[in-house]
Amino acid sequence: MHDVDKRRVAAILWIVLAVVVWNVVFDHVLVQAGRAYIVAAVTAARGGQPYELIDAWMRPARSRALWWATGSAVIILVVGLTAVRRASRTV
Repeated sequence: MHDVDKRRVAAILWIVLAVVVWNVVFDHVLVQAGRAYIVAAVTAARGGQPYELIDAWMRPARSRALWWATGSAVIILVVGLTAVRRASRTV
């Protein structure tokens, strides 16, 4: 395999990792918000308080998930692609 091919494969693998991490982080933040909503809704229902609306919990969670996931993916891309570039210079 040529050096160019190796660099291309390494870069593609870093991009794939960033996409996978983006999806995992986004999903994790939304799942945690959903669980927190369920606890709050059950607590409100048992305590005779007004119903908790899911929109009030999930709308901010969606924004938070987008920021966390994107930030995580960007960090991985910067580190990974910088490493590929530096490694290709030393070879």
